[in-house]
Amino acid sequence: MKRIQLGSTGIEIEKNGFGALPIQRISKEDAAYLLRKAFDGGINYYDTARAYSDSEEKVGYAFAGMRDKIVLATKSGASDAAALRRDLETSLRTLGTDYIDVYQFHNPPFCPKPGGADGLYDEALKMKQEGKIRHISITNHRLAVAQEAIESGLYATLQFPFSYLSGEQEDKLVEGCRKAGMGFIAMKGMAGGLIRDGYAAAAFMETQDIVVPIWGVQHEWELDQFLDCVKNGAALTEERRATIEKDRAELCGEFCRGCGYCMPCPQGIEINNCARMSLMLRRAPTADWLTPAWQEKMKKIETCLHCGKCAAKCPYGLDTPKLLQENYDDYWKVLAESQR
Repeated sequence: MKRIQLGSTGIEIEKNGFGALPIQRISKEDAAYLLRKAFDGGINYYDTARAYSDSEEKVGYAFAGMRDKIVLATKSGASDAAALRRDLETSLRTLGTDYIDVYQFHNPPFCPKPGGADGLYDEALKMKQEGKIRHISITNHRLAVAQEAIESGLYATLQFPFSYLSGEQEDKLVEGCRKAGMGFIAMKGMAGGLIRDGYAAAAFMETQDIVVPIWGVQHEWELDQFLDCVKNGAALTEERRATIEKDRAELCGEFCRGCGYCMPCPQGIEINNCARMSLMLRRAPTADWLTPAWQEKMKKIETCLHCGKCAAKCPYGLDTPKLLQENYDDYWKVLAESQR
């Protein structure tokens, strides 16, 4: 196992963390089984959020009576001080604890600061003084907000999408955190499902000394892969280097990360999947995406109003309507070929 210090917090954690978003999709007992197995395998950092339906409740259930053995991180998407306070009190109750180790503003469209009209940072400071949170942190999908958070000196950690498909801009954020003494928490280490080899993903993360990936786990086979890396390490072998380079050549560039911040679409288009369908057809068993149900979802692209709302909300600045049309065209070509 490889333990590291989380930025300048003084908190020591296993370098691989557990992302608890996917456990909202499974039963309470199945989630508890995975969480406890992760702990038994050496993982002690668990990241959840108020927005993840019953994820906090499941984490609290799994670790009842074990609070001193784990590091808990959660998030609030509140836009004002009163809502932030309510979210914290709810999180404390559902997690079964009286304090949160890392409390994060959840993807705010701006960088909360002391004295702001929103009151968010000032309220977080009060909660810290009360001992209800240990460290104030932030998550984001916007490069500008993330960079501002680093430069502000106000945050213990930054959580941002990061994988071996990331580019120079994300590398700059990691280096900025290093210089600022901040921890860097990597969400979407598998690039929203585009990366298929967990060992290659973990091996890349091993080369990033301050980066803590929080692997989103829903199935036991996924967890087993990462626990093997925790126990035995994940060397960047020539075979894994080749996988990484192949994926970079195929996938890097203007692609939808599937974050969903463009949603909802006024026409009901499932943008976060439809706008990256071409990639998913190459990365996963094709038949899974060519069902009548998915054909109906892709047909909805025909109703696109080109209103620009999705593009305006995309944190990566993508031309979403253009991506939808390109993926629409590719989809029907693949479907036609499969029926020959």
